[in-house]
Amino acid sequence: MKTIYLDNNATTRVAPEVVAEMLPYFSDYYGNPSSMHYFGGQVEKKVVEAREKVAQLLNCDPSEIIFTSCGTESDSTAISGTLGSYPDKRHMVTTRVEHPAVLKPGAPFKQKRLRCTEVPVDRKGNLDISDMEQAITDATAVVSVMYANNETGVTFPIEAIGRL
Repeated sequence: MKTIYLDNNATTRVAPEVVAEMLPYFSDYYGNPSSMHYFGGQVEKKVVEAREKVAQLLNCDPSEIIFTSCGTESDSTAISGTLGSYPDKRHMVTTRVEHPAVLKPGAPFKQKRLRCTEVPVDRKGNLDISDMEQAITDATAVVSVMYANNETGVTFPIEAIGRL
């Protein structure tokens, strides 16, 4: 029986050309790129090169590119960093069906007296944009909404939320 994998929203098979490019860094060049020795320096050069390529692709400065180990770390870094950039704003808005990577970091924020509003969805998993609009206030620093729900496949109106 042939297996068909349909959860590419969660993780996707690595393209063969990416595997080929990465193989030396799993066997020959595995030094810590943050180390000051030659072994780590070889890897750091490749990380710098990768950062420059991604920045060029996204039309931004390489200093704006931060590599993380996973989606959870990326979500947490983005949320924490944004909240830290707006210390006068003490509010985050998300949805009740957000990925745990967003909902779980919301708990420590609540302990720091940061409000986290979780906007509900209807029985089919759809978001009412007016509920989102009501949730966003002048105190809101972060609005974190996934584009496509990883469990239901429902897509949210990201462009409309962005305009809010």
